[in-house]
Amino acid sequence: MNLPIFSIKKLSLTGIFCLLVFTGYAQRYAAALSPIESRKTFQLNADFDIDLFLSEPDVLSPVDMAFDARGNIYVIEMGDYPYDAKPGNYQGRIRLVRDTDGDGKVDKSFVFADNLPSATSVLPWQGGIIVTAAPDILYLKDTNDDGKADEREVLFTGFFDKNSEAQITNLHFGPDNWIYANNHGQRGLVTYKRKPDARAIDVSGGDFRFRLDRDQFESESGTGQFGMAIDDWGHRFYSQNTLHIRQAPIAWRYAHRHAYLPSYNSEVNISDHGLEMFQKSETPYWRQERTDRRQAQYDSLGLDRKEYARAHFSGASGGTFYGGDGFPKEFYGNIFTGDVMGNLVHRDVISSVNEQPAYVASRASDEKSKEFLASTDPWFRPVNFYTGPEGYLYLVDMYRQHIETPVSIPEDLKQDMDFAQGRQYGRIWRIFPKDGQKREVVLPDLTAKKSSELVTLLSHPNQWWRLNAQRLLLERQDQSIVPMLTRSFNESTNAKARLHAMYALESMEALNAEQVRKALTDAEPGLREQALVLAEKYPELLTEIIRLTDDPSPQVAYQATLSMGQFSDEKVIPILARIVEKNAEQPMHRLAVLSSELGISPALLETLIGKGTFFKNATPGKLKLIEDYAYVAGSRNGKNEVGTLLESLSKMPEEWQIAALNGLTNGIKRSPNRSEPDKSAIKSLQKLEKSGSAALKKAIESVRQVMTI
Repeated sequence: MNLPIFSIKKLSLTGIFCLLVFTGYAQRYAAALSPIESRKTFQLNADFDIDLFLSEPDVLSPVDMAFDARGNIYVIEMGDYPYDAKPGNYQGRIRLVRDTDGDGKVDKSFVFADNLPSATSVLPWQGGIIVTAAPDILYLKDTNDDGKADEREVLFTGFFDKNSEAQITNLHFGPDNWIYANNHGQRGLVTYKRKPDARAIDVSGGDFRFRLDRDQFESESGTGQFGMAIDDWGHRFYSQNTLHIRQAPIAWRYAHRHAYLPSYNSEVNISDHGLEMFQKSETPYWRQERTDRRQAQYDSLGLDRKEYARAHFSGASGGTFYGGDGFPKEFYGNIFTGDVMGNLVHRDVISSVNEQPAYVASRASDEKSKEFLASTDPWFRPVNFYTGPEGYLYLVDMYRQHIETPVSIPEDLKQDMDFAQGRQYGRIWRIFPKDGQKREVVLPDLTAKKSSELVTLLSHPNQWWRLNAQRLLLERQDQSIVPMLTRSFNESTNAKARLHAMYALESMEALNAEQVRKALTDAEPGLREQALVLAEKYPELLTEIIRLTDDPSPQVAYQATLSMGQFSDEKVIPILARIVEKNAEQPMHRLAVLSSELGISPALLETLIGKGTFFKNATPGKLKLIEDYAYVAGSRNGKNEVGTLLESLSKMPEEWQIAALNGLTNGIKRSPNRSEPDKSAIKSLQKLEKSGSAALKKAIESVRQVMTI
């Protein structure tokens, strides 16, 4: 910057300091671009185009959006980011966007609600909206149609509210009538304000789900950070910074059927293409410098660890299921995820793999060496996405100069970084295919439709219409529509319509065992899978559940294993034994069996011993199963339980005995039920020790030490 000498003389010392800082700041970090200029930096899939839907000043710092059923669009503005929300000065805001002149185009932006702490997501509900704003989940409603919320209710409270990158967020209404939210595994003792007497739940280690129509709430498996995708059949995928797409195939309610399991991981990174991405933007100065420092530290410590400054996922955000009808058919079911550090949009194609309960996420054939969208504008921050009623994909661009939380950056590197730069900006883009006539924005009013019309919409090709129609039927509780829903369930040739009709009936308490039995034989695997969950209410359907453990769909077979574990009928035991013998090398299958009560019963072990084939080959998975089984026995330490297990060990080869004894030792260490060892346990240990190797005797001694009180 060249200023005349007389100008510099007139500057104060403070002014000169600011000038110097600003000069360095301008050299290190690029300036913001207008929407038009930023659009020129986009390198988009050649079959698509993108246009600007909303921008500043009509939207600022957007992170989520939703079309409701009345033609309104709600946008969450996270003005506090990246700092903790300050009481008395909350910057969270909800923008309401409307078409006020009836021409089918949005033309007015209202501040629907403000003074919200860390608002992050929105979901339409009963004429209002549900909003995550840690530590709360709120319900807001405009009762006089002035464009402002005049009703504000705290639904849930107690969520973690410190780090704005790791709070309760990503509300989604699932096809099973539950509302899901990411919690990133953060601690929190959550209470439900509508039912003050309801037991508070600890959500540490999981995500969250609830049903307001049934006053139910519980933890859910997963540690989603920001981004959730729920497919047509209820499978949930989520984003987590460096791990751009993950899945938790086993639900929390199954994994926590008892409290005696050893530590386990219920999550799967389902990407088959690692952490690499194809970034076009330059690496920020601070990031390269921080990476170099970290790498130097790793090298000095002799650690075999590599730190990446670019081209690897580090800000994965907003994973969204594309369920619209505006893209070519091959894009339906794809998951779009932004990386806010890489200034790009990544696309995954989801597929099922034989015998694996988790799905696999792959790059599309034409995107093996590029991204669906990549920008050279370092301010471009694709934090989230939304499939609109017209079938196009909306991209939420927070547009910030710096997106990473300051707590992750060394103090000296923050000296010339202004983390508020960008609060005055925000863009929402709309992506559409080049071929065909471009569709206008659709702002439907589903609330004006009769219930019978909503039933018809359950077969719509766009998931937005189907889910909103199902949600409205749930809210209305119009019993007169039950016969029509029943016909749709029985006769529709559209599998998705049958699923939505089934759950609409479930929401009205109008679903019976025979209908669930029918769904268990449906041609669509996803419907069979959901029917298994519903079948758990009906003991008379256990035979059908058992049959589906051999289903050709790995997801159906896995759910059948989980659902079967809900029953105490002894005919389940030989099926569980067959499942672990077949799938012992897969951690998720071992967890499915051992999480059930019959799966940790002495009868299961005796069945495996009786089969004779299980113990022929000591594979890693089988040994781990026996070790974990013994861990449960030691941890639970019920009456005669340890003794019964030790007696069974005499019927196994030594390698298996050692694995079981190691598991037993660790289980007893953890057990809250410490008691004097029974005589049968002592005798069994002595019997094993007589002819054992040194390794076996060492394992026996470890058990003796922890059994001693």
